[in-house]
Amino acid sequence: MHPTARMYRRGVHRYRFLLSRQWVILTLVAIALIPTMIRLGFWQKHRYEERTARNELVSSALHAKPVPVERLSSPGHAVTRTEKYRTVTATGIFDTAREVVVRRRTNSDGEVGFHVLTPLVLTDGRILLVNRGWIPADGAQTAFPKIPAPPSGRTTITGRLMADETTAASGIKNVKGLPDRQIMLINSAEEAHRLGARVLGGYVEQTAPTPKDGPEQISDPGSEDAPLNYAYMIQWWLFAAGVPVGWWFLVRREIRDREEAAAEAKPEESVPATV
Repeated sequence: MHPTARMYRRGVHRYRFLLSRQWVILTLVAIALIPTMIRLGFWQKHRYEERTARNELVSSALHAKPVPVERLSSPGHAVTRTEKYRTVTATGIFDTAREVVVRRRTNSDGEVGFHVLTPLVLTDGRILLVNRGWIPADGAQTAFPKIPAPPSGRTTITGRLMADETTAASGIKNVKGLPDRQIMLINSAEEAHRLGARVLGGYVEQTAPTPKDGPEQISDPGSEDAPLNYAYMIQWWLFAAGVPVGWWFLVRREIRDREEAAAEAKPEESVPATV
């Protein structure tokens, strides 16, 4: 037999174990893992870009010059992504008689309580919904809680413009049949129907003035951890690159183990039998 053909047959024989059931399964799993990990890396890349864009948008909105709320919202208006978190001002009189509380809201320490939603009657008679902040829940939450009063008379407030809450966006179920003057979601359309008035779209999270004994103000939205998604993206792609390297390492180790086992068995086979 030609030396080249002999070397070829020897090489093929060394890798015949790859056709075993165990190695076929291992190889198929490795092949499936590579595109899966690559896709997971692209998903993390998408999350990184999404979070980075959100952080930039929020930062830009929070640091923008305050404007009168009437410039950004009107009755029936849907607050856009670029308008959300914008600092706005409004002047009017708080209508505490038609104040409601929003159930199952937490403060910065994770305590469950209410958000206080008070209509602010503007100079032209339209209404702005103002989330004045958080108060603790008291007992079974069936009765309307005691709420610190806002400033009386005409007041100018500053706050962050927010979009109407929906179940789809928040995950909060809009439960019906709640105790009097309690709601689950802050929605200007529903509040316009309840109040029978022209209500500006969205609502405002009040940031100023800060009453000494008023509700606990809602903290800034903060920034999402986009660099973590970037790290996960790199990690998944490194894993994808490592799969074929790991597979080849296992193949070489299997060949070495088989050759060592064959070398140990060969001298024993050549020893002549004793009579």
